[in-house]
Amino acid sequence: MQSVKMYTTAVCPYCIRAKQILKAKGVEAIEEIRVDMHPEERLKMMEITQRRTVPQIFIGDTHVGGCDDLIALDSRGGLVPLLKGEAA
Repeated sequence: MQSVKMYTTAVCPYCIRAKQILKAKGVEAIEEIRVDMHPEERLKMMEITQRRTVPQIFIGDTHVGGCDDLIALDSRGGLVPLLKGEAA
């Protein structure tokens, strides 16, 4: 299974939902980067993604986007293959 990295904050309902979706798909570990506790990480996230909002989700080297993007990817049938490393 691909590694999952997620930029989050403590009270973000979209972050919580995204983590629930990923865990339901079998993801056991999520590297969570808390931008509310580490403002320099938000700057790094914005530089990489060109987005300000959380969550920002990476599966392997692929930037998935936010929670809505994750849900859309799953509804198209692309989330599980991406997690398994079968799709880019």
